[in-house]
Amino acid sequence: MASGKYAKEMDALKEHLAKHHLKFTRQRELILNAFLRQEHITAEAMYHQLAKTDPHLGLATIYRTLNLFCDAGIAQARHFGSQTQYDNVSHKGHHDHLICTGCGKIVEFENCEIEKLQEEVAARNGFSIQTHRLELYGLCTRCRN
Repeated sequence: MASGKYAKEMDALKEHLAKHHLKFTRQRELILNAFLRQEHITAEAMYHQLAKTDPHLGLATIYRTLNLFCDAGIAQARHFGSQTQYDNVSHKGHHDHLICTGCGKIVEFENCEIEKLQEEVAARNGFSIQTHRLELYGLCTRCRN
């Protein structure tokens, strides 16, 4: 078992890798530690961040590793407009997003009233919600000014 700040996530990744006969590599550990310090990040932004630490780390490796994190339940790929952001979900419950169409800023929020309203709408229409995603697009304060 791993110890430290990201022990739970490290254990989840190692368990997933072992189950699929994959190795826990130094590069995967480097990417995981960097990823867990973020809320949302694109593979390209991760690549530019880590290029300073490990110039041999390729963009394709980062894409593959972030998708591996999704498979392991540590990350979730979210498609905001034309970009894929990898959302760090390891320590969060369900949440929704506000996305600025100007600068790309993402704000996470939770709202029990919205969740309740969605359940009521689904029930009235004979649905049982299994999963959902709420993304609200607009301009943040900085981009409006």
